[in-house]
Amino acid sequence: MESLNLRPATPADVPQILQFIRDLATYEREPDAVLATEADLLRDGFGETKRFVCILAELTDASTITPAGFALYFYNYSTWRGHAGIYLEDLYVSPEHRGKGIGKALLTRVAAIAVAEGCPRYEWSVLDWNQPSIDFYQQLGAVMKSEWKGMQVSGEALAALAAQSK
Repeated sequence: MESLNLRPATPADVPQILQFIRDLATYEREPDAVLATEADLLRDGFGETKRFVCILAELTDASTITPAGFALYFYNYSTWRGHAGIYLEDLYVSPEHRGKGIGKALLTRVAAIAVAEGCPRYEWSVLDWNQPSIDFYQQLGAVMKSEWKGMQVSGEALAALAAQSK
């Protein structure tokens, strides 16, 4: 009988985290988009200035521990509410382990962290074509923010925008 264990990631987990990130990028139809390295993850998740937190999901069967998925989040800040919130950057469960409640367990663990820390909101993004995930999130009580559209500046456009700073 398999049992599920959720635990905070450690520096030794960085290769697995990076593999999950690459697997997620493939699932999201962007297999060549991952530029992150193990050094980046070590620096930003486990270095002096922590920029993210990662929870790993593992399945244990007898003496075998199998990595099954992860949730990676960071804190943002609501000026209107005057408090930090949590932004879930990535949630991923390996295809062979889907349907076992792992995604829900990861989502609820991060929700519990948000509540325990007094965070008034917990949010994430989902691709508009990913209807199975949208349905899953809505079943858990998540609401699609239709009045807000995400904006992003990166690469050369970011450099050009920064160059306009005086």
